[in-house]
Amino acid sequence: MRHFIYFSNSAVTSGNALSKYSYNEGDLMKAGRMDIAIHSFIQGVFLSHALRDNVIFHFVFYGMPDPPKHIEINAKTSSGVPETGQKVESIDISKKDVGNLIKKILYKYKEGQKTEVFPGCFIEKKSLFKVIEGLINEDNEIYILDKKGEDIRKADISKNCVFVLGDHDGLPKKELNRLKGYCKPVSVGDLMYFASQTVAVVNNELDYRGI
Repeated sequence: MRHFIYFSNSAVTSGNALSKYSYNEGDLMKAGRMDIAIHSFIQGVFLSHALRDNVIFHFVFYGMPDPPKHIEINAKTSSGVPETGQKVESIDISKKDVGNLIKKILYKYKEGQKTEVFPGCFIEKKSLFKVIEGLINEDNEIYILDKKGEDIRKADISKNCVFVLGDHDGLPKKELNRLKGYCKPVSVGDLMYFASQTVAVVNNELDYRGI
């Protein structure tokens, strides 16, 4: 199983906060760059006419009004979409639908609990490091996307892998330095890509390797 952790220091952390914005690009930018989160999720979970059955996507939001929030979506078991791997004529992957899903999950947060809002869709209050520690305890290897890291085409990648990336501002320097203590930095190249493009490149590399 492969995991992606998308971190944002500014993405809003309540359903009420997100409901103030419509799902056009400009308004989503004002919601703590929720547009980047949505695009990254689409690249992480969707194929053409199908869903990936080997990806769990994590959002970790640190924006106002109630940070931190951890949203976990398992494409294999999540409801409301066609069965993963199934060939279908059309799967709606609009920003509006993904935004509505995130909003509904945020609305269902319950203090002190990890709540399963829909099958395969969970929300809880948990920091980035706690999320990573939990995945390490489940025998996953953690990789952080860093332009100065080892070329991903040459790096050894575990079959149980977790890739950590940030939004347009990246990961805060303090957190980045701390993460490098127990995460392996890997790079997708010398150019600075959009976060969603980075997710697509990583998925493509792992697909070629059969991981």
